[in-house]
Amino acid sequence: MDRTVYLDYAATTPTDRRVVDAMLPFFTERYGNANSLYALGRDAARALEEARERVAASLGAAKPDEVIFTSGGTESDNTALIGLATAGGRTKGHIVVSEFEHHAVLEPAWWLGKHGFDVTELKPRTDGIIHPGDLEAALRDDTILVSVMHGNNEIGTVQPIAELAGAAHARGALFHTDAAQTLGKIDFNVAELGIDAASFSGHKIYGAKGTGALYVKKGVRVAPMLLGGGQENKRRSGTQNVAGNVGFATALELMDAERATEIPRLTALRDRLADRLLGSIEHARLNAADAATRLPHIANFVIPGVEGEAMLLHLDAAGIAVSTGSACSSGSLKPSHVLLSIGCPVEFAHGSLRVSLGRFTTEADVDYLVEKLVPVVERLRSMNPLYEKTVAGLLGVKE
Repeated sequence: MDRTVYLDYAATTPTDRRVVDAMLPFFTERYGNANSLYALGRDAARALEEARERVAASLGAAKPDEVIFTSGGTESDNTALIGLATAGGRTKGHIVVSEFEHHAVLEPAWWLGKHGFDVTELKPRTDGIIHPGDLEAALRDDTILVSVMHGNNEIGTVQPIAELAGAAHARGALFHTDAAQTLGKIDFNVAELGIDAASFSGHKIYGAKGTGALYVKKGVRVAPMLLGGGQENKRRSGTQNVAGNVGFATALELMDAERATEIPRLTALRDRLADRLLGSIEHARLNAADAATRLPHIANFVIPGVEGEAMLLHLDAAGIAVSTGSACSSGSLKPSHVLLSIGCPVEFAHGSLRVSLGRFTTEADVDYLVEKLVPVVERLRSMNPLYEKTVAGLLGVKE
């Protein structure tokens, strides 16, 4: 292997050198515990609160203390679902989540469903969108919380969050969104979206793994998931990761500064990839191609007649890193619940390929993927005795 092409930025991003430089002093020189009273501790506390102010400013939050630093998107999602639902000792109520949420939202929702709450999973339409009218029909008088992700992590569709939040509020429910895939990638402002809570992950924006944040609107109560020292205004105990949080703030500011140029650049690369791949591989198709808005950095394809895992292994041998879907579910042999939710047949969902682009992706990288993928697909299809039957199914041809 003489070349490495990384095309899995939705799974994680490399930590930007500028972020590393911002973090380094807090490992080796300014290493105080932000809860200590002496000078080193006070210095760490100042850096932590400055990071909180920087993140709050980027989000459009009204107050810095609306930002709770966490260990990442999963903790933020778990805290949002369980913490908002159970705040004030509440033990019952109706919750709505979309069917194609990340498992960091689905699993706490399922947990709540086993502990007194009633949970509705709302199905997206075939364009990969949760339509406000569908949410309105699912809401009830006892609905307390709605959670719909901002940008889907597998197919890249962007949800109409402001309209969905408005529908939830009209029935007296809180609204949370998982914004791990959209923060920094597209415009994101909590006030403009009208949301009550939002989850973020540092390693999706060129920050460090193990960092993240949860936005909770002032006045909204959230029960803490971690108990102990009462840090983060008693909403998330545990010694704060000062270096990581400074890095998170730095990474977010870099995303904000570069977004105006990155959106058109990545969109052009995404469209170049789709044009070349669909033009080179017979019967391949782009999932959620009809969506009104899609993220600039994610494209998800179905390639009938091949197994996604086999494609990945062959591409890996050529130095190319891509995925079949969420990296968090890569150990599962089940087809993507996201693809199934938008009506993709099971046999096609097994042949999915997610390509996600980022700060260091070039046209040459995209072209290299297509160059290597075409013969891989031809070889795998030639070994598949069910290929013709599978394609017939895709085209709706009856035997």
